[in-house]
Amino acid sequence: MFIKPAGGSYHPQYLSRLLATYSTELRLPRLTAHGLRHTSATLLLASGVPPRVAAERLGHSDATLFSNLYSHATPTMQREAADKIGSVLFS
Repeated sequence: MFIKPAGGSYHPQYLSRLLATYSTELRLPRLTAHGLRHTSATLLLASGVPPRVAAERLGHSDATLFSNLYSHATPTMQREAADKIGSVLFS
């Protein structure tokens, strides 16, 4: 949630339009508030933040729902998983 200087929160569609405008002007991939939320969740989990804490930071009371909706396996996570399996199989 992004808070206005005078208080209250911005509407997600406003933020998405603003991000889309700036990302186009800067020739970046299209950014949305929703996409940033997913990115935030993934980075929190990839950094080792417990799912319950990450869920609460994003306003969820259910860590399982949060994990199902917002976490994504990054290439680094996939590589680490493959390395762990490899070490078990070949050690």
